[in-house]
Parts: sequence; structure tokens; C-alpha cells
Amino acid sequence: MNGLQTLKMALKSIKANKIRSFLTMLGIIIGVSSVIVMVAIGQGSTKEIQDQIGSLGTKVLTVTVTGSDVTYKEADAEQIQVIDGIEEIAPTVSGRVMVKKEKNSTQVSMIGTTSSYLNVRDLQLQSGRFVADLDHENHSKIAVLGSDTAQTLFGLGDPVGEYIKVNGTSYKVVGVLKSVGSSLGTSGDSMIIVPLSTGQRLASTTNIGTTYVKVENENMINFISSRIERTMYSIVGDADSYSVSSPKDLMETASSVNKTMTLLLGGSAAISLIVGGIGIMNIMLVSVSERTKEIGIRKAIGAKRGNILLQFLIEAIVLSSFGGIIGVGIGIISAQIYTLATGTTIAYSTSVMLLSFGFSLLVGVVFGVFPANKASKLDPIQALRYE
Repeated sequence: MNGLQTLKMALKSIKANKIRSFLTMLGIIIGVSSVIVMVAIGQGSTKEIQDQIGSLGTKVLTVTVTGSDVTYKEADAEQIQVIDGIEEIAPTVSGRVMVKKEKNSTQVSMIGTTSSYLNVRDLQLQSGRFVADLDHENHSKIAVLGSDTAQTLFGLGDPVGEYIKVNGTSYKVVGVLKSVGSSLGTSGDSMIIVPLSTGQRLASTTNIGTTYVKVENENMINFISSRIERTMYSIVGDADSYSVSSPKDLMETASSVNKTMTLLLGGSAAISLIVGGIGIMNIMLVSVSERTKEIGIRKAIGAKRGNILLQFLIEAIVLSSFGGIIGVGIGIISAQIYTLATGTTIAYSTSVMLLSFGFSLLVGVVFGVFPANKASKLDPIQALRYE
């Protein structure tokens, strides 16, 4: 008996027990589709975070003062500006404020900064102007609104030239920013920007919390980061009281965390493939018991042990491969449904799909060997007497 005849017999046996065959494949289907969906979500999350970090600017370093008892003023931040290779810096203070326009009010993030912030953070104006150096020097009560803040307070109207209340004090709106969307879970549109000196008064502190540094050459970012580290240490004196981070550092950290989560999720889903393999073995053992007489007849008319072993092994492989193919299809469709329902980014991986399918075939081979071997060892005389 050749391989083609053996395959036809295996397919005929599977077709004769459609419901049982489908239930046997179900574990493989669930396992493969789960792995594809979990990995797609995990890789999509990694890509989304990397895109968000990239939108912050690949030439921008973030210097953050973390020590609560550290004194770090605007003059200290300006020492960074003199480092060779730095284009501009934008020192900031931040906090939460309540803004109000007549009956409309909302709580938003407040950023106090200088005129260089617009260029350093690569922002664009929708209307009006940005904070000027003169506003900072005069402690002017002016504000630039994020697009969401402007819409909340003014609807479709033009806010420029209007007045709003910030923590109960009147501020003139001089500009509105174009929408930048959300980054790392924080909306960049639900905020107001005020002059640095005004922001220090609103935040009740003269300390600079975060300084954004734009470098001239992206290839020198690591070198300049080291220079900033040394400058900060000379100012603060405690390496644990500040941090200098680049988009690359954030990307690597985020990617590492997401890869770990993806492996855990994918590994958990892969367990169901093992369970599916056990299901295949159980069904094949039942099939061997049911077809004992058939096996005896085939052996009596000349079928060799290898023919019997191959037939049952092919049945197990066909079941697992069909389950793998269906699982890949369901996984892709399920991932698409998930992204449409939640708006979350997903990223398919061809290698993961092939690996999942290959693993399902391996499961069929491994868990099909024992029942196939048992069938091939049956004594033909005893098998013919089996009722």
C-alpha cells in the first residue's frame, strides 16, 4: 500500500466521524488562534508605544529632576544650553489647574515654559501665537490652549483674544495648538501652556521639573546625553535625584516589557495546544479500540505493521494540520474584530503564524505516535476475534 492510498484511507476515516473529528481539532484550533491573537495584540501594543515615543522627537532628550529636596532653578537649566551640540532647551514646570469659561469648565494639565518649547517639542499652532520671551519676563497672564481644551471651553468658536479663568484668575487666550493626540497614555491636547514665570506661580514652585533638550545631530545623542549627565551632577550633586532619558531608552524599555508580556500571553495560549494534543491522543486511542477488527482484517490480508502505523499517524497529523489551518484563519479574524471593537493597534507576525501551525503539526506527530504504535502492534488473530 502506497502513501497516497494510506492518506485516502485516513481522510475517509476522518470524514466518517465528522463531529468527533471536529471536536478533536477544537483544542488545536483554540490554541493556534489564541497564540496568534495574543501575540498580535502584544506586538501591536509595542509598535503603538514605539510610534508614540518616536512622535516625541528622536532628537529630544528629557532631563527630569526627581529629588523632592533638590533645588533646580531656571539658571541651572540654562547651563545645559552651553553644551556643544545642543540646539535649544525648554525648561518647564507642570501641574493641574481648573480652567473655566462661563458655564464650561474642565481640569487640565498646565505647562509653564519658554518660547523655545514650540520648536523643541515640534508643535504647531492652529491659530494665534505662542508664548513669547516678553510674556515670561513680564509674568503675563496669557495662555495657549490645547485643541481639546479649546473645544471644551469654546466649542467651535475662536478662543484667541477671549478670556478664561485659570484657578479663578483671568487669563487671555493668545493661541491654540494643533492636535497632537495622546502619547504614552497622556493626552497632549487637554492642556494649557503659560509663560514659565506664570506657571511657577500657579504651581507654587520656582524649581524646574523637566527640561526638554533638542540636539543638533541625532547621531550625537548618546554623547550629548553623557555631557548633560556630568553637568547635572555638578549642579545637583546626587545622581539619584535626576534622570536623562532619550526616546531610544524609552523605546527599549517599553519594547522589553511588551516582549515579556507577549511571551507570557503567547505561552499561556500555547498550553491549549498541548491540551489539544492530548485530545487527539485520546480520540485516536478510542479509534484504535473501535477499529480493532478492521486492523486485524488488514493485517490478515497482508498489511504490514508500518502501513497500520502510518495510517493512524497520518490521521493524527491531518486532524492537527486542519485544526492549525482553521486556527490561523480564526486567529486573524478574531484579531481584526478585536481591533475594530477597541481601536487598538495590532501587528501580525508571519513567523508566529508559521510557528503556531508547525507546532500544531508537531503536536499531531507526538501525540499520534502512541495510539498509532498501539494499533500497529495488535495481533491479527486476537484482533479478528475482537467484538
